[in-house]
Amino acid sequence: MPDLLDSRTAVVTGAASGNGRAIATRLAEYGADIVIADVRRDPREGGVPTHEHINETTAANAVYVECDVTEWDDICTAIERAEQLGGLDIMVNNAGVLESGPLTELTEREFDRVMDINVKGTFFGSKAAAEVLIDGGGGSIINLSSMAGIVGGSENSIYCASKGAIRLLTYSLAAELGPHGIRVNAIHPGPIDTRMISDDIDIVGSDRADDYRQSIPLQRFGTPEDVGNAAVYLASDLSEFVTGSSLVVDGGISNTGGVN
Repeated sequence: MPDLLDSRTAVVTGAASGNGRAIATRLAEYGADIVIADVRRDPREGGVPTHEHINETTAANAVYVECDVTEWDDICTAIERAEQLGGLDIMVNNAGVLESGPLTELTEREFDRVMDINVKGTFFGSKAAAEVLIDGGGGSIINLSSMAGIVGGSENSIYCASKGAIRLLTYSLAAELGPHGIRVNAIHPGPIDTRMISDDIDIVGSDRADDYRQSIPLQRFGTPEDVGNAAVYLASDLSEFVTGSSLVVDGGISNTGGVN
């Protein structure tokens, strides 16, 4: 169904790299025009910028907008760019960062950074999108939480707190915005093979990677494309009666007693 999202426009925050890049690309492959909203233009893992990749490999139109999700004006600029492409239909609040370590060693600066980007950024993106989508008759807001927003993880307190906040924010917004035809759902990725995971958590590619992989029922790490596929579902009419939902994309690890 290559036209599943035809004539729709999406804003994807944090879409220069990793999961955000895959989400934006998969939405474009199914017909959506894309606004890449990120503080950086070039992918963290190297290569062609996401908007250029989409324009070269799909029939969709993609543009890049420099966007710090903690800045309200930046978020509004990204939304306005979507309006210029035909009108916002899909908002994906993907931008996020990770700080981990023992509770006694974590700093206020680290706490504020994670909460500002992960939680305030998602709030700002949802608020700005809702203001447009209400007037437009509805749409889909997709918030990127994590399996860390469902289960706790040792030495991961700030990140878990931020992703748990996103989960409950999603449920609250689903109740509030549903009467306006706006569906609000969360994706909860597990161990996904991205640069953030390999650089910041040091699981994928580490000495303990095989043991961790064996704890995942599907016996593999996820890919950004797995997350992108989930976003396509939640953005499309295939999920038209789905809101206030947590779509867990973790190979089964969260609910089967695996290591987290």
